[in-house]
Amino acid sequence: MAAAGKLTIDDLDVAGRRVLVRVDFNVPLEDGRVADDTRIRASLPTLRALLDRGAALVLVTHLGRPKGRVVEELRLDPVARRLAELLGREVRKVDDVTGPQARAAAAALEPGQVLLLENVRFDPREEKNDPDFARELAGLADLFVNDAFGTAHRAHASTEGVARFLPAAAGLLMAAEIAALSRLVNNPERPFWALVGGGKVADKLRVLERLVDRCDGLIIGGGMANTFLAAQGIDVGASRVEPDLFDAARAVMGRAGERGIPLLLPVDVVAADRFAEDAQTRVVPAEAIPAGWMALDVGPASLDAFA
Repeated sequence: MAAAGKLTIDDLDVAGRRVLVRVDFNVPLEDGRVADDTRIRASLPTLRALLDRGAALVLVTHLGRPKGRVVEELRLDPVARRLAELLGREVRKVDDVTGPQARAAAAALEPGQVLLLENVRFDPREEKNDPDFARELAGLADLFVNDAFGTAHRAHASTEGVARFLPAAAGLLMAAEIAALSRLVNNPERPFWALVGGGKVADKLRVLERLVDRCDGLIIGGGMANTFLAAQGIDVGASRVEPDLFDAARAVMGRAGERGIPLLLPVDVVAADRFAEDAQTRVVPAEAIPAGWMALDVGPASLDAFA
């Protein structure tokens, strides 16, 4: 079944073939175990469907932000153990991504078997969408399935690049998310409000530009709200901002004004003197963040305004 014109796993003949599946197993780890397996569970329908149809699976995911280097605390061994428990079958995990170990393990896969590659962001070529790295990933399989909707907005080697070298389709989770998003954008129920958060405006700018032309109201929270506040000349202290996107933020706010729709930003924030568990925190107006402090969350007045 196609999702908004995209092929899905129902359009692929996977029997006896190796399928490279981009999953989103970016899960929190505590004391060597997965602390929250929600994202792993979300992938299970796609993985089980492929396995039931006779595929062998090569799974690729990132975990955290290792910035192109090996970080021992971000290895995927705990993820492999939890996935094996949930699937009820062995999940072999290798210690490289496209190296000799990964290539040998992928070549030896039989239908019904599952291989998990090491954290794809250990390789600096991943976030650069390096075509050679994408080609190496593609060499591990016969088909590509993307089921990582949460990373689909990033043109990385394991999301966009590899699809240039293998027949590609959306997984069940990806297809469901695309269908839901298509309904919201193309035929939403009214009133249609959008709440957008996340750390960076750069990751959501195109989405914001589309939403501001379609929704009846827009709420901006998370770290990206700091950039919108700063773009209005508000001093946000040491909060993370993207000065190169001030003009883009002002354009979104201007477009909302032209359309006469509300665009809500935090009116108060939870500020901290540093990013640490033992940091001093206080709730302050958004325009009164103390010098050297940073906004880490919206405050209670903002929550009331957004409700």
